Amino acid sequence: MSKVEGVIFDWAGTTVDFGCFAPVNVFIDIFKQADIDVMMEEARAPMGMLKIDHIRAMLSMPRISKLWEERFGMPFTEQDVENLYGEFEPALMASLSEYTDPIPEVVETVQTLRNQGLKIGSTTGYTNTMMEVVVPHALKKGYGPDCYFTPDDTNSFGRPYPYMIYRNMEKLNLSASWKVVKVGDTVSDIQEGVNAGVWTVGVVIGSSEMGLSLDEYQSLSAAEREAVILQTEHSFMQSGADFTIKSMGELPQLIEEINRLIAEGKRPGANSI
Repeated sequence: MSKVEGVIFDWAGTTVDFGCFAPVNVFIDIFKQADIDVMMEEARAPMGMLKIDHIRAMLSMPRISKLWEERFGMPFTEQDVENLYGEFEPALMASLSEYTDPIPEVVETVQTLRNQGLKIGSTTGYTNTMMEVVVPHALKKGYGPDCYFTPDDTNSFGRPYPYMIYRNMEKLNLSASWKVVKVGDTVSDIQEGVNAGVWTVGVVIGSSEMGLSLDEYQSLSAAEREAVILQTEHSFMQSGADFTIKSMGELPQLIEEINRLIAEGKRPGANSI
């Protein structure tokens, strides 16, 4: 019987690093060092992309682009992108191991999926060098996928290109895109899944899209939580997600629902269900 064969997870903000804070703080810091004050929402907007692409996207934002031109007397250049990235990578590497705690429900959910015979893949906006820090630290804390691919493995074509998903499918011997589920916490995660033709799921609590630390989230009132959850869900669905889940514990039940849809002949497609 045709059913889901594998799940491909993002890393920061999805399976580890609640709120996806490791890269965000560094993006803000490197711009501050250039006398450019960027806002948290600007630093988060391109999240999930290859990190040098993320910096380029931030510099292309009208407000930041204008500030840069006022500060330096000319528009940013590709050399500026490379210079900022040259500061970004060592700064991120210095703190990355501190941001590898699995997000609540992830370890248990992955074990449940494996017990059901599913294969576990992953994609990321981190480079291979960064993942050499993240992967062993996460594994010590209980989380490890069967494989992972970075933009380094796809000629630097990271999200929203679908190639990292395809590499996972090849490695894990997944037979069709419509038998694959992609789970992520950013708009670029959703776009990656849509472009790959897989079932695409946005996870809300702990996501970069929500942008709250665990303490910040837990301190919200019930009404405030509901509002921020709805806002995040809306963003994912607007970006083409097939589904959203509040937290990872909901994923096994959702996969049962997707299996029912597959049995009915349904296929992934932007909000087509």
